[in-house]
Parts: sequence; structure tokens; C-alpha cells
Amino acid sequence: MSCAAYLDGNATPKSMSRAKQWTDEVENLYRFQQAGYRDELEYKQVKQVDLIDRWPETGFVKKLQRRDNTFYYYNRKRECADREVHKVKVYAY
Repeated sequence: MSCAAYLDGNATPKSMSRAKQWTDEVENLYRFQQAGYRDELEYKQVKQVDLIDRWPETGFVKKLQRRDNTFYYYNRKRECADREVHKVKVYAY
């Protein structure tokens, strides 16, 4: 992703692929997509936040605010089951 696209806040993905296996990145993408966002970048653009609540032990997302202003709270441990991994979209900028 170019620095200019990242700074202006209007970055759009250039391509999308599906996750093949579980990783920490896929886990966090799963949480963002469950809350209705593409990824962390879109969440920060829409909600105008700099920091996202994360579990210190794992680094996984702890809490997200949906577009209708309700909150999703997530556990410390993995929530994306193996049968859900192929549904996660991984965007490239």
C-alpha cells in the first residue's frame, strides 16, 4: 500500500482473496468482518479512532463498535473456527 493512500484515509483495496488457513491476522480480520467492516483500516476511517482495544496477551481485537453503534466484545482466545476460515476476506492495497 502506498503511503499517500494510507495518509489520505481513502484507501481502496486493489484485490481480494480468501484465507486458506488460520493465522493471527485472519483472526482479527474475522472479527472486523463480523462487525461489518472490511478490515482495521476501514474501521478506523468510519469510526474516526486511532486505537483499537486489543487483548494484551494475544493482540487480538477485544471490542469493536458496529455501524449501528452497538458493541461486539470478543474473547482472548481464538473465535474463528476452522470451518469459518474460508469465509474471511483478505484485502490487498
